[in-house]
Amino acid sequence: MNVMPKGPPGPPLEQAEPAPARRSRWRWFGPVASVVLFTASLVVLWTVVSEVDAAELRAAFRAASEQQILMALAFTALSYMLLTCYDALALRQLKLQIPYGTTALASFTSYAVSFNLGFPLITAGTVRYWIYSPKGMRASRVASLTVIAGLTFWLGMGLVLGWSLLREPESLAALKGIHPNINRLLGVLALSVVFGYAVWVALGRRSVTVQGWRLELPGFRLTCGQALIGAADVCAGAAVLYWLLPASNPIAYEVFLAVYVFAVMLGVASHAPGGLGVFEATILLALSGLPRESVLGALLLYRLIYYLMPFILALALLGGYEIVRRIRLGRAMMAERDEDGAA
Repeated sequence: MNVMPKGPPGPPLEQAEPAPARRSRWRWFGPVASVVLFTASLVVLWTVVSEVDAAELRAAFRAASEQQILMALAFTALSYMLLTCYDALALRQLKLQIPYGTTALASFTSYAVSFNLGFPLITAGTVRYWIYSPKGMRASRVASLTVIAGLTFWLGMGLVLGWSLLREPESLAALKGIHPNINRLLGVLALSVVFGYAVWVALGRRSVTVQGWRLELPGFRLTCGQALIGAADVCAGAAVLYWLLPASNPIAYEVFLAVYVFAVMLGVASHAPGGLGVFEATILLALSGLPRESVLGALLLYRLIYYLMPFILALALLGGYEIVRRIRLGRAMMAERDEDGAA
């Protein structure tokens, strides 16, 4: 990988236009990949639903109050709404004007699917290409958007982690068994990476080149927006699980944020869909002072509310989108035939 300093401006992520024959072959990639992804999503959905123990789910719902469920739903909606800003900021960097309705659909469905299938660069990128390509976006631009959106996520994670570690080093030491000074050091390191990156892009136009592909990075103002939006999304996602924990939970939200970020990071590193298993194990270990059954129930509800429900809605939206798109395409083809016949 080659990091390039300030230089002449260029498109955020570009490659030479394909030859006509090559373009013809790639024309089928989008529809085929969409069908494969949609089918895989249905299989995963069926597998996940079939493995849910109905008795455990009912017990978790009975243990949670109505207020807890409503607050978890509200913060889930807020988190996914903030995720649409990931795409909006990336589109601004790419200097592309896409209607917000299309942006919201692409962002929500891509994240809901990738959270459950894993491998976000592939799954989220495929869903985005499915929705953005009819608007004229090339695959290279969709790839650029996906990378920039991922950068927003990691900037937000670093900002929240650093703030939490510096704000509550002693409380986190009691949970994790790590000395407060180490927590402070990790907090400074996390914030240094975020602020250092912001200063680096502020000093001039920056781009990254990987095997002939060139990605122009967002400037300082857009980077600050990415960090703030990403941090707000991380806080909203953490609030979903925090509200579902037992009412007797003595852990402050500021402390829980660092635990949540660590769990998410380990889940991402595991490459398991949604960090399944790794995320839960980390939360259970960090919150070992709480009743194990109550934490397990909260985690089960969290998976249902934050992952499974949006996943089901995303599949319904993608199915409806494809039906409407094909109807419009059919009408356009019929109108074109009528015009040719009249001529």
